Amino acid sequence: MNILITGAGGFIGQALATALAAEGKATSLTLTDVVEPAAPQSAQPDDLTIRCVQGDLTSQELCDSLLTKDLTHVFLLHGIMSGAAEANLELGIRVNMDATRTVFDTLRTVNPGVRVIFTSTTAVYGPPPSPGFPLTEANAPCPGSSYGAQKLICETLLNDYSRRGFLDARILRLPTVLVRPGKPTGAASSFASGIFREPLNGQKSILPVSKDLSLWICSPRTIIKNLLHARDIPTEAYQGGSRVVNLPGLTVSIHEMLEALKAIGGQEALELVEEKRDALTEKIVESWPAMYDTLKAKQLGFTEDGTLEQTLKDYVENYGTNKT
Repeated sequence: MNILITGAGGFIGQALATALAAEGKATSLTLTDVVEPAAPQSAQPDDLTIRCVQGDLTSQELCDSLLTKDLTHVFLLHGIMSGAAEANLELGIRVNMDATRTVFDTLRTVNPGVRVIFTSTTAVYGPPPSPGFPLTEANAPCPGSSYGAQKLICETLLNDYSRRGFLDARILRLPTVLVRPGKPTGAASSFASGIFREPLNGQKSILPVSKDLSLWICSPRTIIKNLLHARDIPTEAYQGGSRVVNLPGLTVSIHEMLEALKAIGGQEALELVEEKRDALTEKIVESWPAMYDTLKAKQLGFTEDGTLEQTLKDYVENYGTNKT
């Protein structure tokens, strides 16, 4: 396999690169992002070539150099996240739409039929028809944010390119990934990781939304498993229909998340979470449905997530705490 990952400098991109290197199936792995991504540090097969490239995918010159006819799989993880895309419409359009279309069109010209794994988002949906209504892929999206709208536009184009045989897409609507290590991101949901990550490191964290709000979440381990699985799903499994899949996740309320934080880090950690409502963040996050019927994902063999408690234990096991 000759694999390219865009947005490879991010947490999911780095975790995916590490998993691909450890798996031993790839012979070539190219990682690209606006800042040069790090190569996986884990043990790698001797015959694996890894190339790390700094560049901007809005550049046709860069796309021409990266998107070659020998690629077998392309993971598209790049993007301006929800909060940042809402704050800067032009940047969101340029990166989330224009750069992505440039990638699509370059690939269909130089490598028609290549398998493309595109990470979309459940933010393509607006509020559900009624509280607690479980959405499926059959429900019509009506995004409540520019980020969701930009992702939906790319989904539509990529589905059409797959229908025409230009590309062979796997379109994955990801839940909110919990818990992300490192610094906060530009995502409106960044607080969801922050209210665990910072308190477990002895630092304060801001909760900008109501405790009554619920989110559709998934652990990083399960996300990576499902990205790898998507790569290997035979085209025939989609039966000529839509390539869009809502990935499995869990519905949890902010209140439940705080209780889980207390169980792991104690009252001391819980008291480091400061409630400070932010109207813009709350408006964006409230537009995301929190319940899904993921029958299609299960039929295609995607992995269901574990419990919230197990996710937090995995996070502490992998990244520990850094209290001073």
